[in-house]
Amino acid sequence: MKKIVGFLFAVLFIAVLAACGTAEEEEGQELDNNAGTEENSSDTAEGTDEPEELVTIKVGASSTPHAEILEEAKPMLKEQGVDLVIEEYQDYILPNEDLANGDLDANYFQHIPYLEDQMEEFGYDFVSLGGIHVEPMAVYSKNITSVDDIPEGAEVIISRSVPDHGRILALFEAQGLIKLDEEVNKASATVDDIVENPLNLTFSPDADAAFLPEMYEQEGDALVAINTNYAIEAGLSPIEDSLFVEGADSPYVNVIAARAEDEDNEALQKLVQVLQSEAIQNFITETYNGEVVPVGGK
Repeated sequence: MKKIVGFLFAVLFIAVLAACGTAEEEEGQELDNNAGTEENSSDTAEGTDEPEELVTIKVGASSTPHAEILEEAKPMLKEQGVDLVIEEYQDYILPNEDLANGDLDANYFQHIPYLEDQMEEFGYDFVSLGGIHVEPMAVYSKNITSVDDIPEGAEVIISRSVPDHGRILALFEAQGLIKLDEEVNKASATVDDIVENPLNLTFSPDADAAFLPEMYEQEGDALVAINTNYAIEAGLSPIEDSLFVEGADSPYVNVIAARAEDEDNEALQKLVQVLQSEAIQNFITETYNGEVVPVGGK
């Protein structure tokens, strides 16, 4: 009887030891698994680079060529953390109004004389962040095919935008068609500053710039000075279709304009840097074949 009891006690002791060993092994495996999970979780957290949040800027622009140039710049800006939103305009008034009231962060449609005139007239507190391109002004006619064929008394239709008047008149003077008062700054000259007009040309500064291409089609015997962005939109080439065109050395550089308080805005500075980059300047040259001339930050 004692042998049987002893045998049973031995069996029970061995079973208890086996159970304890199994529990310890399972606990060890669980600790190892937990450690591995924590390590993998740590590796995942360290190895994941969350993309930085993009900074959004909204820029107003004329459809051609300004918005087209901005579209080309969008991927380059995104690589630098800037999401560019383009708002297209068909006039020269609203882009500055919307910039002033905060609907835009910047605009890209105007040259420096126009910007300065707008600031003086409306009290805008704007700055130019940099020049991007020049759009050479040109004079067109549906029926007149050369400067030598311009008849006496021909009508010259020009924009009502006063900052463009001196530019257009200087273009006519360069062709020997008129002469301006030498004491007047040609950039700010008006029709009243014409001192010689051998063909008795009649200058009509009453048209909205956006409608000049239509007037070119309707007034076949007239001369029409058309801003290049509107000419290109209408399918006119200032190089191939005009009677005469401004040189590429024009001081009428199209700029990025912003509110003075945003002059040092990092995202806007990146915009200007990209637009003045070799890649975008080459795009302008190759796309517009001299109709739009890059200025490289002039």
